[in-house]
Amino acid sequence: MKKITPKVICAWIKQREDESNKGDYGRVLLIGGNERLGGAIIMAAQGAIYSGAGLVTVATHPVNRSALHARLPEAMCLDFNDMDYLIEVLPQFDTILIGPGLGVHETAQQLLEMVCEYAHAEQRVVIDGDGITLYASQNFKKPDATLIFTPHRKEWERLTHMETEDLDDMKNQDFATDLDAIVVLKDHRTRVYVGEDIWQNIYGTPAMATGGMGDTLAGMIAGLLGQLEKPKHAVLTAVFLHSYIGETLAKKKYVVLPTEVAEQIPYYLKKFSETDDNPY
Repeated sequence: MKKITPKVICAWIKQREDESNKGDYGRVLLIGGNERLGGAIIMAAQGAIYSGAGLVTVATHPVNRSALHARLPEAMCLDFNDMDYLIEVLPQFDTILIGPGLGVHETAQQLLEMVCEYAHAEQRVVIDGDGITLYASQNFKKPDATLIFTPHRKEWERLTHMETEDLDDMKNQDFATDLDAIVVLKDHRTRVYVGEDIWQNIYGTPAMATGGMGDTLAGMIAGLLGQLEKPKHAVLTAVFLHSYIGETLAKKKYVVLPTEVAEQIPYYLKKFSETDDNPY
């Protein structure tokens, strides 16, 4: 098992080229946020934007539009009920994240079916939260894209149809292989199953045990996928930064909020981009 350390991450986070523009840093589509759970997709969008994604579009229930633009004027907004338009624009994005606050109603199922059907091989698809519950409950077509799942323990049980106590690293890796996906298994010490490797996160704190942390992490993964050289690098960097920032903030805070983690991402990306060695 490999450890996700600052020294590993520093080798992947590069300073930006002088001759570059927003199109060079990823076009991300986030799908989620029904009429009751708009906060989830807003936190995911914040994670993506603050991670440096060049262009972020949020497809959500129209009731969330005002709140999204009030919090994140950088994000563009689409009505997720307009399936025809979503199918039309889907190929334009490098990365698609579906699931935060999505719900499991009929529209949510149709949205996941659309992504599974129309995502192409050059794209990356991150399935989180309710998207995982839906994917586990039905026989959805596997997307042609690079696929990433971000389950917590209960969601992983739904995907594997096994109880947590019956799972170990070898079985988890086998399931990740069967899914043909990178799996970020969120826990006290999150583990990432990618190819033949198992990576363990060494940071994190119970101060981060609050709603929305997983949504922020999913958004961070989506935001970094368009910037780092390999999907593996983006996933591991997001997992590391998410927990490292949270643990750092927890030195002075009893509770760390997801939005507080997101606000610190640009600062730590800057720090880690300026050295090839462990600065801490």
